Amino acid sequence: MEERASLKKTLKPHWVWAIALGSSIGWGAFVQPTNWMETAGPMGVIIGFSIGAILMMVIAVSYGFLIKKFPVSGGEFAYAFIGLGRTHAFICGWFLTLGYICIVALNASAFALMIKFVYPRFVENIHIYQLAGWDIYFTEILIASFVLILFTYFNIKGTGFSGSIQFIFCMVMIASIIILTFLVGMSPGSGLENMKPLFNPESTTFASIIAIVAIAPWAYVGFDNVPQAAEEFNFSSKKAFSLIIFALIASALLYSLMIMATAMAEPWTGLVKQNHLWGTGAAIQNVLGNFGLGLLVITLSMGIFTGINGFIVSSSRLLFAMSRAKVLPGLFSKLHPKYHTPYAGIIFTVIIAMLAPWFGREVLLWIVDMSSIGVSIAYFYTCFTAFRLFKWRQDSVNDSKNVFAPVKKIIALFGVVSSLVFILLLLIPGSPAFLGIESKIALLTWSLIGIVFYLFKRKEYNNIPEEKLSYLLLGNKQGDQ
Repeated sequence: MEERASLKKTLKPHWVWAIALGSSIGWGAFVQPTNWMETAGPMGVIIGFSIGAILMMVIAVSYGFLIKKFPVSGGEFAYAFIGLGRTHAFICGWFLTLGYICIVALNASAFALMIKFVYPRFVENIHIYQLAGWDIYFTEILIASFVLILFTYFNIKGTGFSGSIQFIFCMVMIASIIILTFLVGMSPGSGLENMKPLFNPESTTFASIIAIVAIAPWAYVGFDNVPQAAEEFNFSSKKAFSLIIFALIASALLYSLMIMATAMAEPWTGLVKQNHLWGTGAAIQNVLGNFGLGLLVITLSMGIFTGINGFIVSSSRLLFAMSRAKVLPGLFSKLHPKYHTPYAGIIFTVIIAMLAPWFGREVLLWIVDMSSIGVSIAYFYTCFTAFRLFKWRQDSVNDSKNVFAPVKKIIALFGVVSSLVFILLLLIPGSPAFLGIESKIALLTWSLIGIVFYLFKRKEYNNIPEEKLSYLLLGNKQGDQ
């Protein structure tokens, strides 16, 4: 068999935890609170995200098992191959790649939006055109592009380097959120009273909470970055599950604190009607002045940087794994001669993400709305594969592929059902989270591109012998497949 490219084991446990947490807490935690509260009210958002975190933990049981058993780059792509074969592996990898790149792009554009809020005269220069009601400024494009190029350099330089800065950014973000929430809560005129009514008075409590639960795959996407980097762990892959669980708990708490900080600043019902460019920024500035706004800018920057960094790591490793399996061009599985990183996937991810600011924020939001489907598809394949490998009865003692674990099998089945529910909430008309027409068009377009691409590569991909493909995907675990 041909030589199989592999990555260096450089990632420490706390770096991996920071990748999971920092990827889960991106721009949305600091930019979207007013939009979420308008949908569900403060308590509706907090309960919705808490339920979402619990559902993600259920799904994480399957992730923890598969990471331990198959610690290879590619994560869900490899798991879909194990569970349902090469065609399903391509489907899973294709949609997950879109989801990852979308999040990189939106985080970069969110950084430019933040600068626009703080320094509008600086950013609103060199107006180019308007798209979907959004003014496109060349300065805004330059800011987003600069951030992406910077993190391209960080990631090409080495996983150890990008992992260490990820951890530092996460620590700064956590400290800043705690300080902000405390300062707002202690300020005159602020407090828990401003959080009333706790739920959206124009909707039922159940519908409000479900609308937030439906976006949990998008809100918590990032914990699934852990399997993408599993091949680079310098520690036992058995620790992956606990790292994911701790990251999800921390994410839920940080989301809740940002909702509280925004809602306590002033009565939220009035805040959401003011249609601020950045509702949370305006609320914090009104209470804490420029100091509070500056602290929030630092917090948001850390959230954006950890999101960009984490998803560049994941998308490049996913592209690397798909290339190693011969379903993508070989360039993506080539490693940098000095830093030993999958540089082609890193550069490709950033180039695609750099196109995003040219299309305006509304168009991006349409794409990201439907990217939740891609993430949910990946969750489904992971849970389904784990469900197949867990066994009700210990009837294959010498079969290392199967594991006697009836309780975990039930949990994996619940993960399968939860994943399908997430998908249906986004696709069924009348659902609180039903995709808009623009998002559905974007989803259809990406699906058609994937079909064309698969048909082009199908003959080569399907002609690879099963044993060889298993080796390319799973390394020395091919015998377990």
